[in-house]
Amino acid sequence: MTDGLEVAAFTDTYLPTVNGVTYTIAEWAERWNQSYGLMNVVYPDSDHRPRDHEYPISSAPFPFYPGYRAALPWIPSAVRDADIVHAHSVFSVGAAGWVLARTHDLPFVVSYHTPMAEYAEYVVPTDVGASLFASGLSTYERRVLEAADLVLAPSAETTRELETRLDGEVPVRTLSNGINLREFQPADGTAFRDRYGLDGTLVGYTGRHGFEKRIEDLVRAADRLDRDVTVVLGGDGPATDDLRRLARRRDVDVRFVGFLDREELPAFYTALDVFGFPSPVETEGLVGLEAIACGTPVVGADAGALRSTIDDGTTGYLFEPGNPDAMADRLADALDDRSDLEAGCLAHRETLSIDATLERLADIYRGLR
Repeated sequence: MTDGLEVAAFTDTYLPTVNGVTYTIAEWAERWNQSYGLMNVVYPDSDHRPRDHEYPISSAPFPFYPGYRAALPWIPSAVRDADIVHAHSVFSVGAAGWVLARTHDLPFVVSYHTPMAEYAEYVVPTDVGASLFASGLSTYERRVLEAADLVLAPSAETTRELETRLDGEVPVRTLSNGINLREFQPADGTAFRDRYGLDGTLVGYTGRHGFEKRIEDLVRAADRLDRDVTVVLGGDGPATDDLRRLARRRDVDVRFVGFLDREELPAFYTALDVFGFPSPVETEGLVGLEAIACGTPVVGADAGALRSTIDDGTTGYLFEPGNPDAMADRLADALDDRSDLEAGCLAHRETLSIDATLERLADIYRGLR
C-alpha cells in the first residue's frame, strides 16, 4: 500500500550515534520509503555518509555531552514541500521542524523519546543550578509539545505522564517504536561467548552509559547474588569510568565489551542468561524489547515504561527501582526460571513488530491530513 505522503523528519541525534532514537528514525524512514511514500530525515552533520533522503545540516560538538552535536536550526530546501512534519526532538533541529510546520501550515507531530530535563546535570554541575536549568528545559519542552497537533509517546506510562503534564491541551497517542523482528531473533550466543572469552552464567546490559540509567545497580545486585555470575556491559558513555571504578571495588567479574555493532546485538542478547535493566527513566526501553525478541528475559526497574516493556512473570521480572538487594532477588528468580521465561519471551515476539508500528503510523498521518 502506498500513501504517497511526504514526511519531513527532524532530529537532533542521528547516526552514527548509537541509541534507540537514532535506530528508530532510520528504521522508520527506510520502511516508509519502501512502502508508504517519502520520509526525508534532517539531522546534525556527522561522520555518517548521507544516504538518499537524508539531509545533514551544519553542527558542532556539544561540549557537555560526548557524542551529541549542536546544529543550526536550518530547513533544507529539499524538505520544504512536505505533507507532514515529524519532530523527534525539541531543540535546534527539532525547532526547525516546528518553524517549517507553522510557516507552511502543515500538520506537526512530535515523538517524545527522552525527557530533556534529565540531562541538566550534564550541563550544570551544581544541584541548585541543575534544578533551575531543568525547570527551564521543561518549560521550553512543554511549549514545543503544546505547539504540536499530536504528540506520540512510545509507552502507555509515558502517554499518561504527558497527558497529565499537558493538561489535555494536545492529544497524546501511544505508538511503540517497534522492533525489527527479522534482525532481532535468537542467534548464536555461543559464538559471541567464544569471541569475547565469556563463560558461565551471564547477566548484562548494553546501551548508553548515562548516570540516569543507574547501571551501577546491576553491578551491585550481581555482587549480592549467591552464585557466580559475570556481568557483561556493552556500550559506553559518561558513566563508564565510574562503572569501571565500581567494578574494581566489587567481588564480581565485570566485563566491558565496549560498543557493539548492531549486527552483534542479537548474539549478545542470546548469549546472556538475563538482561538487567535498572533504569527508572525509560520512555520505552528498546534494548529490553530487543532482548525479549531474542528470547532473553529482562529484569528491570518497576518504574516508567519498563512496567509495559516487561510482562512481569512472563518475559522477566520487575523490582523496586534503586534497590540493588531487590534486583538481586529478581535476578536470582529469573536465572532459576530461565526456561519458562525464555518461552514467554518468544511467545511475545510478534507483539513487538516494527511493521505493525509503521501501519499505525500511516493511519495516524492520514488522520491529520
